[in-house]
Amino acid sequence: MNVTGAAVAAALPGAARRGGSRMGFAAAATDATGASVDQLTDTYRAHYRSLLRLAALLLDDLSSCEDVVQEAFIRVHAARRRVRDPEKTLAYLRQTVVNLSRSTLRRRLLPKPMPDMASAEEGAYDALERDELKAALRGLQRRQREVLVLRYYADLTEAQVAEVLGISIGSVKAYGSRGLAALRVRMEQGDD
Repeated sequence: MNVTGAAVAAALPGAARRGGSRMGFAAAATDATGASVDQLTDTYRAHYRSLLRLAALLLDDLSSCEDVVQEAFIRVHAARRRVRDPEKTLAYLRQTVVNLSRSTLRRRLLPKPMPDMASAEEGAYDALERDELKAALRGLQRRQREVLVLRYYADLTEAQVAEVLGISIGSVKAYGSRGLAALRVRMEQGDD
């Protein structure tokens, strides 16, 4: 890969603003106060693969690794005048790769907010309702609880519930009806 200072400068944002022509920019970027574009190009040639390996140890897919390393070089290029010691450019790049990798992983872990997602308050209210429902279910007769859980939680048909419990379909209907009535009463008592 044959990369020149002008090519790096051309590929980076803001190149036209700073120097006019691309060749003029590469020459203007070589100053005594920071890392030059040529030095950054040499660092790119010498250390791109090692920085890519560093990112690969921190991330799980190659495209993200490449993005992180490229972004690190872009950021170092933008901040090259602040790098007082040009010999520390590689250390600055390594730290930037680590920080960008952390940010990438953090963004992946954060849940994407859904527009219709319930608020925390609604979530707490739902949890309270679930707890009340569980307590009310525990208060039912064993057969009523079994029928309701199999019918509505496990989503089995009446015939499947009858087969699982070894009772008739009519008994499933009766236990289900009585269980729902008792559950309704218990839940209304819990609201008062």
